[in-house]
Amino acid sequence: MSYPDRAPARRPAVVTAAVTVLAVMAVAALAYAVAGVAARGGTVDRFRAAAADTSAGPGQIDRMVTLIGVSTVLTAAVSLLAGLLLAGLALGLRAGRDGARTATWVVAGLGLVAGCCGLTLLVGQRATPLASGEDDRATAELFGLLADAYPSWWIPLGAGLSVGQVLGYLVVAVLLALPAASAWFRRRPAPSVSYHPSASPPVQFPHQPPGAPPAPPHPPR
Repeated sequence: MSYPDRAPARRPAVVTAAVTVLAVMAVAALAYAVAGVAARGGTVDRFRAAAADTSAGPGQIDRMVTLIGVSTVLTAAVSLLAGLLLAGLALGLRAGRDGARTATWVVAGLGLVAGCCGLTLLVGQRATPLASGEDDRATAELFGLLADAYPSWWIPLGAGLSVGQVLGYLVVAVLLALPAASAWFRRRPAPSVSYHPSASPPVQFPHQPPGAPPAPPHPPR
Protein backbone atom coordinates (compact mmCIF):
# COMPACT_ATOMS: atom_id res chain seq x y z
CA MET A 1 0.00 0.00 0.00
CA SER A 2 1.37 3.44 -0.89
CA TYR A 3 0.73 6.82 0.73
CA PRO A 4 1.16 9.49 -1.97
CA ASP A 5 0.12 12.33 0.37
CA ARG A 6 2.86 11.60 2.85
CA ALA A 7 6.07 13.62 2.24
CA PRO A 8 9.45 11.92 2.46
CA ALA A 9 11.14 11.93 5.85
CA ARG A 10 14.28 13.57 4.49
CA ARG A 11 14.48 17.30 5.13
CA PRO A 12 14.22 19.37 1.92
CA ALA A 13 17.10 21.61 0.88
CA VAL A 14 14.95 24.74 1.24
CA VAL A 15 14.30 23.97 4.92
CA THR A 16 17.99 23.29 5.50
CA ALA A 17 18.81 26.64 3.88
CA ALA A 18 16.29 28.44 6.11
CA VAL A 19 17.76 26.79 9.21
CA THR A 20 21.26 27.83 8.12
CA VAL A 21 20.23 31.46 7.56
CA LEU A 22 18.57 31.61 10.98
CA ALA A 23 21.64 30.10 12.62
CA VAL A 24 23.91 32.68 10.97
CA MET A 25 21.59 35.49 12.08
CA ALA A 26 21.59 34.12 15.64
CA VAL A 27 25.39 34.07 15.75
CA ALA A 28 25.52 37.62 14.34
CA ALA A 29 23.08 38.89 16.99
CA LEU A 30 25.10 37.31 19.80
CA ALA A 31 28.34 38.71 18.37
CA TYR A 32 26.80 42.17 18.12
CA ALA A 33 25.79 42.02 21.79
CA VAL A 34 29.33 41.06 22.82
CA ALA A 35 30.85 43.75 20.59
CA GLY A 36 28.65 46.43 22.09
CA VAL A 37 29.63 45.54 25.65
CA ALA A 38 33.31 45.33 24.69
CA ALA A 39 33.25 48.76 23.00
CA ARG A 40 31.58 50.51 25.92
CA GLY A 41 34.77 51.24 27.87
CA GLY A 42 36.59 52.89 24.97
CA THR A 43 33.48 54.84 24.02
CA VAL A 44 33.15 56.28 27.51
CA ASP A 45 36.86 57.23 27.63
CA ARG A 46 36.74 59.00 24.26
CA PHE A 47 33.54 60.79 25.23
CA ARG A 48 34.94 62.05 28.53
CA ALA A 49 38.13 63.25 26.85
CA ALA A 50 36.17 65.14 24.19
CA ALA A 51 33.61 66.49 26.70
CA ALA A 52 36.35 68.07 28.80
CA ASP A 53 36.77 70.80 26.16
CA THR A 54 33.08 71.76 26.21
CA SER A 55 31.08 74.04 28.47
CA ALA A 56 29.30 71.06 30.10
CA GLY A 57 29.71 70.49 33.80
CA PRO A 58 30.73 67.23 35.49
CA GLY A 59 27.13 66.37 36.32
CA GLN A 60 26.01 66.72 32.70
CA ILE A 61 28.91 64.60 31.51
CA ASP A 62 28.11 61.90 34.08
CA ARG A 63 24.48 61.82 32.98
CA MET A 64 25.54 61.36 29.37
CA VAL A 65 27.91 58.55 30.40
CA THR A 66 25.00 56.90 32.21
CA LEU A 67 22.93 57.21 29.04
CA ILE A 68 25.69 55.49 27.08
CA GLY A 69 25.83 52.66 29.61
CA VAL A 70 22.05 52.15 29.70
CA SER A 71 21.74 52.16 25.91
CA THR A 72 24.63 49.69 25.63
CA VAL A 73 23.04 47.30 28.13
CA LEU A 74 19.62 47.52 26.50
CA THR A 75 21.06 46.96 23.03
CA ALA A 76 23.09 43.98 24.22
CA ALA A 77 20.08 42.47 26.02
CA VAL A 78 17.84 42.81 22.97
CA SER A 79 20.53 41.33 20.70
CA LEU A 80 21.09 38.45 23.13
CA LEU A 81 17.38 37.63 23.34
CA ALA A 82 17.06 37.87 19.57
CA GLY A 83 19.97 35.50 19.09
CA LEU A 84 18.51 32.94 21.49
CA LEU A 85 15.09 33.24 19.85
CA LEU A 86 16.52 32.71 16.37
CA ALA A 87 18.52 29.72 17.59
CA GLY A 88 15.38 28.19 19.09
CA LEU A 89 13.43 28.72 15.86
CA ALA A 90 16.24 27.13 13.87
CA LEU A 91 16.15 24.05 16.09
CA GLY A 92 12.37 23.84 15.78
CA LEU A 93 12.52 24.07 12.00
CA ARG A 94 15.26 21.45 11.88
CA ALA A 95 13.05 19.09 13.88
CA GLY A 96 10.18 19.61 11.45
CA ARG A 97 7.72 21.34 13.79
CA ASP A 98 5.03 23.17 11.85
CA GLY A 99 4.46 25.50 14.82
CA ALA A 100 8.07 26.65 14.54
CA ARG A 101 7.46 27.60 10.92
CA THR A 102 4.46 29.74 11.90
CA ALA A 103 6.42 31.35 14.72
CA THR A 104 9.28 32.07 12.30
CA TRP A 105 6.92 33.92 9.97
CA VAL A 106 5.67 36.05 12.89
CA VAL A 107 9.21 36.82 14.06
CA ALA A 108 10.27 37.55 10.49
CA GLY A 109 7.51 40.16 10.13
CA LEU A 110 8.47 41.83 13.37
CA GLY A 111 12.16 41.61 12.46
CA LEU A 112 11.56 43.32 9.13
CA VAL A 113 9.91 46.26 10.89
CA ALA A 114 12.64 46.42 13.55
CA GLY A 115 15.42 46.21 10.97
CA CYS A 116 13.96 49.03 8.88
CA CYS A 117 13.46 51.21 11.97
CA GLY A 118 17.01 50.53 13.17
CA LEU A 119 18.48 51.36 9.79
CA THR A 120 16.48 54.58 9.61
CA LEU A 121 17.60 55.56 13.10
CA LEU A 122 21.26 54.96 12.30
CA VAL A 123 21.12 56.93 9.07
CA GLY A 124 19.24 59.76 10.74
CA GLN A 125 21.64 59.88 13.66
CA ARG A 126 24.61 60.05 11.30
CA ALA A 127 23.05 62.69 9.07
CA THR A 128 21.57 64.87 11.82
CA PRO A 129 23.28 64.66 15.23
CA LEU A 130 20.92 64.82 18.17
CA ALA A 131 20.62 68.15 19.94
CA SER A 132 18.41 69.56 22.68
CA GLY A 133 18.08 73.10 21.29
CA GLU A 134 19.77 76.44 21.57
CA ASP A 135 18.68 76.96 25.17
CA ASP A 136 21.09 74.36 26.47
CA ARG A 137 24.31 74.64 24.52
CA ALA A 138 26.23 72.27 26.79
CA THR A 139 23.78 69.42 26.24
CA ALA A 140 23.80 70.09 22.51
CA GLU A 141 27.59 69.88 22.49
CA LEU A 142 27.53 66.57 24.37
CA PHE A 143 25.04 65.05 21.97
CA GLY A 144 27.17 66.23 19.09
CA LEU A 145 30.17 64.36 20.55
CA LEU A 146 28.22 61.17 21.20
CA ALA A 147 28.33 59.77 17.65
CA ASP A 148 32.06 60.41 17.34
CA ALA A 149 32.79 58.72 20.66
CA TYR A 150 31.81 55.31 19.32
CA PRO A 151 34.40 53.30 17.34
CA SER A 152 34.61 54.10 13.65
CA TRP A 153 33.29 50.64 12.79
CA TRP A 154 30.27 50.79 15.11
CA ILE A 155 27.77 52.63 12.90
CA PRO A 156 28.75 50.75 9.68
CA LEU A 157 28.46 47.48 11.62
CA GLY A 158 25.01 48.37 12.91
CA ALA A 159 23.86 49.46 9.45
CA GLY A 160 25.22 46.29 7.86
CA LEU A 161 23.52 44.08 10.43
CA SER A 162 20.24 45.93 9.95
CA VAL A 163 20.38 45.38 6.18
CA GLY A 164 21.40 41.76 6.67
CA GLN A 165 18.56 41.29 9.14
CA VAL A 166 15.98 42.55 6.66
CA LEU A 167 17.34 40.40 3.83
CA GLY A 168 17.70 37.35 6.09
CA TYR A 169 14.11 37.47 7.29
CA LEU A 170 12.87 37.89 3.73
CA VAL A 171 14.89 34.89 2.52
CA VAL A 172 13.72 32.69 5.40
CA ALA A 173 10.07 33.64 4.94
CA VAL A 174 10.21 32.85 1.22
CA LEU A 175 12.03 29.54 1.72
CA LEU A 176 9.51 28.32 4.26
CA ALA A 177 6.62 29.21 1.95
CA LEU A 178 7.87 27.05 -0.93
CA PRO A 179 5.85 23.91 -1.78
CA ALA A 180 8.64 21.53 -0.76
CA ALA A 181 8.79 23.06 2.71
CA SER A 182 5.01 23.08 3.10
CA ALA A 183 4.75 19.41 2.14
CA TRP A 184 7.51 18.41 4.55
CA PHE A 185 6.10 20.29 7.55
CA ARG A 186 2.63 18.84 6.94
CA ARG A 187 3.79 15.30 6.31
CA ARG A 188 1.88 12.44 7.92
CA PRO A 189 3.64 9.95 10.16
CA ALA A 190 4.31 6.52 8.75
CA PRO A 191 1.42 4.08 9.45
CA SER A 192 2.09 1.42 12.02
CA VAL A 193 0.23 -1.83 12.75
CA SER A 194 -0.32 -2.52 16.42
CA TYR A 195 -2.34 -5.06 18.32
CA HIS A 196 -5.46 -3.65 19.93
CA PRO A 197 -6.53 -5.18 23.23
CA SER A 198 -10.16 -5.39 22.08
CA ALA A 199 -9.27 -7.41 19.01
CA SER A 200 -10.40 -11.03 18.99
CA PRO A 201 -7.57 -13.47 19.71
CA PRO A 202 -6.59 -15.81 16.89
CA VAL A 203 -8.32 -19.20 16.79
CA GLN A 204 -6.05 -21.96 18.01
CA PHE A 205 -6.66 -25.62 17.17
CA PRO A 206 -5.59 -28.55 19.34
CA HIS A 207 -2.24 -30.04 18.56
CA GLN A 208 -2.49 -32.80 15.96
CA PRO A 209 0.13 -35.38 15.19
CA PRO A 210 1.92 -35.16 11.87
CA GLY A 211 -0.04 -36.60 8.97
CA ALA A 212 -3.40 -36.44 10.76
CA PRO A 213 -6.35 -35.01 8.80
CA PRO A 214 -7.50 -31.53 9.73
CA ALA A 215 -9.98 -31.24 12.54
CA PRO A 216 -13.60 -30.88 11.40
CA PRO A 217 -15.24 -27.54 12.03
CA HIS A 218 -17.47 -27.17 15.04
CA PRO A 219 -21.15 -27.70 14.24
CA PRO A 220 -23.24 -24.61 14.43
CA ARG A 221 -25.17 -24.06 17.67
